Parts: sequence; structure tokens; C-alpha cells
Amino acid sequence: MDAAALAAIFGPWADRRGILLAVSGGPDSMALMLLAAQWAKTSPHPPIFAATVDHGLREEARAEAKLVAASAKNLGIPHKTLNWKGEKPATAIQEKAREARYGLLLSHAHKIGADVVMTAHHADDQAETILFRLLRGSGLTGLSGMKAETAREDIVIARPLLGLRKADLVAICHESSQQFVDDPSNVDAHFGRTEMRALLLALEKHGLRAGDLTRLGKRLARADSALAQAAVELHDRAASPPAAGKLDMGALAAAPEEIALRALGLFLETSGAQLPLKLERLEALSEKLRAAVGRGEAEAATLAGLKLKLDRKGALTALKEGPRRRGRSGKERMNSASPENRLSLLK
Repeated sequence: MDAAALAAIFGPWADRRGILLAVSGGPDSMALMLLAAQWAKTSPHPPIFAATVDHGLREEARAEAKLVAASAKNLGIPHKTLNWKGEKPATAIQEKAREARYGLLLSHAHKIGADVVMTAHHADDQAETILFRLLRGSGLTGLSGMKAETAREDIVIARPLLGLRKADLVAICHESSQQFVDDPSNVDAHFGRTEMRALLLALEKHGLRAGDLTRLGKRLARADSALAQAAVELHDRAASPPAAGKLDMGALAAAPEEIALRALGLFLETSGAQLPLKLERLEALSEKLRAAVGRGEAEAATLAGLKLKLDRKGALTALKEGPRRRGRSGKERMNSASPENRLSLLK
């Protein structure tokens, strides 16, 4: 790639303290490391590091980490293998391994002074993510797909390759004579990603291509951003003058439903709701409160650890619930302890 193309990919993070590349040894992450090394030769950049997580789940993982270490050394990039120690889960292996992987990467980033962790998620991953969330009935934010940048703790998780197809990344490796490995989980039917990949291939035969889904995600992200801004503005108007735990629900009832829903979610978050929120429950609460405002009636509800009271004038107050009384059923205890799907994901 020329300097302009590389700057378009990595430029948004050029002024960071340090960048840690998550490199597994597959073609996607190997291409990420190759491109980052090329970028470092053409533009001012922060220190660049690489790390490989060995989950201890496959015999081949150690050899793969050594391959990455050798390749990183050839590129002049410091590398570290991070080991997931302890007993491994028997169920939900991919999900728990992913959480462990991010935990190890974030911890290592702190140690080396990096404030960005870069992953090699690409356009095909994005299409699969959007399709998966579509099948789950996600809201607008979820259907926008993965963002190029998110925050986790005080570290930025960056995904600079979302504009490139997997075939592009494989070609970069081939052109550079860069060795890479294929993770067998990519073709293991037990994993959800594999199912989405197979479904996407089947849909492409009927005209729905990965590019169509990623384009849809970009358009929805644009709409989502506009709605989010409108929701913040509505929330700030309805909550002013500032009064902790109080909101003018009448102002929300007069607003478009989607914007009102998001503003209500912001109110709950700022009032100390247990996060993440579940979209379906937030929707039900919003409908209930808007209807009560329309009738001029008082209403009460509980959600996410908050006691909500709406008076006849449309003023909504939120207070944290006290400790639950003993004697609840096992199902109730389980439900109260289970995390919700956060509003910001709108899944």
C-alpha cells in the first residue's frame, strides 16, 4: 500500500502513546502487523508492539505464537506471548476465551504503556456480525455492526481493517511471502461464527452479499449517531433544571418514540441503573410511561434496580431499590443477578 492508504487506515491513532497489535498468526492479524510495520516506515507513529494470546486449548498454539514472534522480530516489532492460565471452561468456550483474550491484552497494554489495542476484524467479520445481530432481532445500534473504535477501561480497542475484505488480507500476506496459520475453529460447526459464515455464503447465492450488509451497517450507524445526539439533547432538556433522579416524562411523550426511548435509557443510566439494560424491558417501560402521561395518570414501575414513580403531572423520579426481602424464588434471585443487554448495544 502507498503512504496515503496506510495513513487512512492507521492515521486516526497516530497521536496515541502506544499501539498493541493483537496477532494470532492467522492471515488477518499477520496482515495487520505487516501493514502497521509498513506504516511505521512512512509516517510519524507511536511505539508499536505485538502480542499473541495462547489460550492453552490447542497443541498447535505454542508453535503459532513462535511464528508470530519470529515474524514480529523480522519486522522490528517487540512481541510477547500471553498465556491464559488456570482451568478452562467446558461450555461457551469461544465467548469465555474472547473475554480472557481481551483481559490479557488490556493488562499487557497497561504494562507497556500502550493506550490502543488493535485487532484485525475486517469487512467479512463485520458482515457476519450484522447478520448475527439481525437474526437476534437487534436494534439499530446493534445492526450498525462493530465500530472502528470503542473504549474498554482506559484503553481504546481499534479495528482499522473494517474496510478491507479477508481476501485482501490474505493477498497481502502472499505478496509479502508472509507465513500464516489457519485456526481450525474457523471451520468448526460448533462455533457460532462458523454458522454465520456458512449462512452468509448461502445468502450470497440469492444476491445478499457481504458488501451489502456492511453498507447497510454504515448507513444504520449514520442514522444511529443522529438519533443518539437527538436523545442526548432531549434528555438534557427534560432533566433541566438539573434535579438528580427527576425527568419531565411529558417532554419525552411528545417526542418521536425512538428518541424518547433512548433519552429514557440515558436517564436510567445516570440515575444508577444496573447495567447493561435490556432493550425489550426498556421498550415496555417507555410504552407504559408514555401511555400514563397521555391519560394524565400516575404510574409506578421497577427496572434495573431502580424504583420509578410517575406523578399525574408527568414528573418521573428514580430511586435505587433497597435490599430485597428474603423468601424470593430461585428464579427471581437469578433474574435479579443476571446482567442485562446494555442500551448502548441495543441488542
